[in-house]
Amino acid sequence: MGAARTATMAGFERIISFDMGGTSTDVALYNGEYERTFETLVAGVRMRAPMMQIHTVAAGGGSILFFDGARFRAGPESAGANPGPACYRRGGPLCVTDANVMVGKIQPEFFPRVFGPGGDQPLDAEAVRRKFEALAAEVNRATGERRTPEEVADGFLKIAVENMANAIKQISVQRGFDVTGYALCCFGGAGGQHAARVADALGMKTVFIHPLAGVLSAYGMGLADLRVMREKAIEGRLDEAAMPGLAGTLEALAVDGMAEMRRQGIAREKIEVQRKLHLKYEGTDSTMIVDWTPVEAGGGAAIAEAFAAAHRQRYGFMMPDKTVIVEAAAVEVIGHTETADDPRLPPGEARVPPPLARIAMYSDGQSRDTPVYDRETLPPGCKVMGPAVIAERNATSVVEPGWQAEVTERNHLVLRRVVPLARAVAVGTQVDPVMLEVFNNLFMSIAEQMGVALQNTAYSVNIKERLDFSCALFDSDGQLIANAPHMPVHLGSMGESVAAVKRARGNSMRPGDVYVLNA
Repeated sequence: MGAARTATMAGFERIISFDMGGTSTDVALYNGEYERTFETLVAGVRMRAPMMQIHTVAAGGGSILFFDGARFRAGPESAGANPGPACYRRGGPLCVTDANVMVGKIQPEFFPRVFGPGGDQPLDAEAVRRKFEALAAEVNRATGERRTPEEVADGFLKIAVENMANAIKQISVQRGFDVTGYALCCFGGAGGQHAARVADALGMKTVFIHPLAGVLSAYGMGLADLRVMREKAIEGRLDEAAMPGLAGTLEALAVDGMAEMRRQGIAREKIEVQRKLHLKYEGTDSTMIVDWTPVEAGGGAAIAEAFAAAHRQRYGFMMPDKTVIVEAAAVEVIGHTETADDPRLPPGEARVPPPLARIAMYSDGQSRDTPVYDRETLPPGCKVMGPAVIAERNATSVVEPGWQAEVTERNHLVLRRVVPLARAVAVGTQVDPVMLEVFNNLFMSIAEQMGVALQNTAYSVNIKERLDFSCALFDSDGQLIANAPHMPVHLGSMGESVAAVKRARGNSMRPGDVYVLNA
């Protein structure tokens, strides 16, 4: 709620909210309305209840860093608030926050002095360096490659960034949304340290950071509207004959919801009603939510057209010969409360002030001379080229090389990539423990996305609703690389099936060929 309200005020209508805290990262997509999921899997139990469409991954400032002898891993285990990261002076393990201290993105000098027995000491940078030196020595012994503590810390950060980028793909790319046209709305205590790199991993070019980014979840609670939802099952055909009955049902639901809202003390002029239909093709279970269109504005034909367009975006095809079924009618009654309104500041001299300090920040494979600025001294209109560190009262924002930060007239911080990103295309033949984990995550993400694409585009009820399929990635010799956690019964047979096809057809295979087995 805080992300959507503040980003809209800043002029960003389409955002990916990126909330990185101590133990996890929460991501969501906002495209003018709050997205909900009506079917959720919790601890193996499928629940049918409206929830906000928010995806969470175990990547936060407290995610513990491991080296297992072959590859680096960041999380999912967390050090929590106690003992917390090693720099908290409670004997904690190395965490993502420590990696940011090691590379210079978090500066103890400009961080609150709330640590130690008396709660009055700064972050312990020396303890962080000792632990990373020991870890670097362990990595060197295991791999035979010499790495500095800064290189080790940066490698862990690269893995955490890829994990968070993969989470954003699940709520966007997998559902047919092109994230490159969205702004990354970054908040949470750790978000500003990683936002530019996460954006780079996704091809996004804009990052929005509100002045209250470090505590935006609390701010959003204060801005939250009251909402009442009412729903009624229909299970009838969508046609013109059904329109009067649907209109009556929606009106009855709206009256009930408005009465509930008035009982909560909301004035009538502050109440808004949204009417929607849950639609699906006959014989399927894949429901899409479409706005209600009254008869005078197009009626059933307009609704069917909107449903077909939404179905094509999500699943890649339409079924023009199938009857459209109205599964349910729903209304959402909104009682508007506070509005986010950051005042416009008077224009002044948009000159970048002198930095608080200059530090060495390790980024993009090299140490860089980097200025540190006080967020409160940056006037509207000033532009700061990366690399730079911007210290705030409740957060730290990092402007990576190739990015530029601008303070707007509302005192918002907007980061934009101004130098095109140069992507490395070759990794080499040596096994790099950082890239090994990065590609391990990418390959698994590909296999999982294959499953989503197959489920979305399938006509078959067996695949689309029963989920009787599995997806995996193999190398050119038919060896298994990554198997997504789909149907367990396929796990043993899939590799053998690929090997059988390879034996029978290996010499004649061409790109684009499809092989079907039924044995």
